[in-house]
Amino acid sequence: MALFRVTPTSGDRYIAEEVASHARPAPEGVAEALTWGADEHLLLGCAAAAWLVATARRSPLESAAKHLLIVAAATATVPHVLKLVFDQERPDRRIARSRLHGIPRSGDSMDAFPSGHALHMGALASAASVLPKRYKWPVWGLALGLSGTRVAILAHWLSDVAAGFVMGIGLERAIRCVTGYPDARLRKLISDEKKP
Repeated sequence: MALFRVTPTSGDRYIAEEVASHARPAPEGVAEALTWGADEHLLLGCAAAAWLVATARRSPLESAAKHLLIVAAATATVPHVLKLVFDQERPDRRIARSRLHGIPRSGDSMDAFPSGHALHMGALASAASVLPKRYKWPVWGLALGLSGTRVAILAHWLSDVAAGFVMGIGLERAIRCVTGYPDARLRKLISDEKKP
């Protein structure tokens, strides 16, 4: 039993009911597959691989890769801690009590708040905010889209996703104070990229 019980807003319930009423197996299957792009195991593995490659090659991106690895580890831990503090029933249990029209079952029934996937994506989007626009905006779009899949498969209420995304941004910004991201080498690469 957690310390705090979070209840969905009327807007959360309305959106979840709309998703449930329009759900069909094929789109739900696509959303379920896409949501793996924001999974902590995948992101942590990719961040570790990037850090290993950047370190082995003594790349100017080594400190950025280290920052992303630390962020990935933090965003893999924080949601689990928060879910010990907060209880909230997932919409797939409350709105769609069976596997209605292909809606999958997600995690523990009382672990809706916050969305860990959205927390990961908020942190990734925040880290990309230092990049040139041609990289930054696609990363933000991808992060928001992958976060939205959590609502589409009724794994989370919209407010869980919004809260998770904002928490991810805040966590990444706090970690910058420790890692010094973006460092001078990354800033130089970015400024060289912007030159005609």
